[in-house]
Amino acid sequence: MQAGSGIQIQGLSHAIGPRRILQGITLRLDAPRIGIIGRNGSGKSTLARLLAGLVAPSEGRVLIEGVDVCKDRRAAIATVGILFQNPEHQIIFPTVLEEICFGLRQMGRSKLEARDAAQATLARFGKSHWIDATTEALSQGQKHLLCMMAVTAMQPRWLILDEPFAGLDIPTRMQLTRHLESSGANILHISHDPRDLAGYGHVCWLDQGQIRAEDGPDLLAEFEAAMIREGAGDDLADLAG
Repeated sequence: MQAGSGIQIQGLSHAIGPRRILQGITLRLDAPRIGIIGRNGSGKSTLARLLAGLVAPSEGRVLIEGVDVCKDRRAAIATVGILFQNPEHQIIFPTVLEEICFGLRQMGRSKLEARDAAQATLARFGKSHWIDATTEALSQGQKHLLCMMAVTAMQPRWLILDEPFAGLDIPTRMQLTRHLESSGANILHISHDPRDLAGYGHVCWLDQGQIRAEDGPDLLAEFEAAMIREGAGDDLADLAG
């Protein structure tokens, strides 16, 4: 990996009060499709927010294409975008147009430039008729698509996916995946489901806040086998981790 390219995670640790969520993660990632696999409670969502620069780490730093995503927020929003599992945690404006324009305005676009870019994005996704729609009128799948449009309108070089397909039906997942594949961005996809990451060029296994393994050809199968073994146990308290 060339200096300043891809994702560099350097000595990353994070705690919330006395609880240590992530511990000593160091990774260098530069494949166009990267997967992070882990069970619920392993620190995946915290890692996603750190990678997007939404949370300051307790220790270490994240560089994406050479940008310190926590310290240089202006550069970060042009470099990396994030899609959450629940679009309700991402949508903050009452109308579709305002939602798409917000990130563009944060990048320094004028109101007119942001509106033009938002209209172009809606047209590209075949949703020009949404321009005056309210966000609360959208279905769950449509809200996921709105979040994707708002993020891709900023043309980030990387997209962080924090299980955005969880709970969606198969047709909706397929449509969103098709839009992601045509976005032109590199993707880091975080999931608990090995099926989401099949065919990815680089996969890391996050376990109890640390990287347990990475990039082995059988890693996803090993993860699934480990989850089946744990699920066969009788102590459901362990599964709530």
